[in-house]
Amino acid sequence: MITKEDLLKWLRGIDRKLTEEIVIVAVGGTAMTLLGLKESTRDVDFCVERKCFEKFKKIAKSEIFVVDLFRDGYVFALQLPDDYLKLALDFSDSFKNLKLKILKLEDIVLTKTSRLNARDIEDIRALAETGKIDIKFLKGRFEEICDSFAGREGDYRYHFELVLKMFS
Repeated sequence: MITKEDLLKWLRGIDRKLTEEIVIVAVGGTAMTLLGLKESTRDVDFCVERKCFEKFKKIAKSEIFVVDLFRDGYVFALQLPDDYLKLALDFSDSFKNLKLKILKLEDIVLTKTSRLNARDIEDIRALAETGKIDIKFLKGRFEEICDSFAGREGDYRYHFELVLKMFS
């Protein structure tokens, strides 16, 4: 399992290799681990802007853990709205060229809802327990991205209804 300190150590190594600024957004369990909402994650998930994707991919290779990279707001089976980057939280660290952001909590819920396996359910419950999820925003955001789901929209809607029950 990969802890917050493991992630930060790895990211600091990447930062030392960069010669220009690259913006990355932590998603899924990686985001939750960096926020301290879970102790560790099984793999590393980041969303990277298209213009920096190949450069980051070359530098981000790891023999220690699995690294999954997504392009331009397409996370797991969803295309997030264009404002996903603007809404992402800044993660402060002493990076020189790496600009680390954390996917907005509601967007984490929605990306996990698209797959909704046992780990996702556990993570969504942890997010619900924070009391920081804006349900009105979550519902609006769901409607905004629902038709971008790569699977059956009916399945995603069903998953979302199950997830909403975790917040009541």
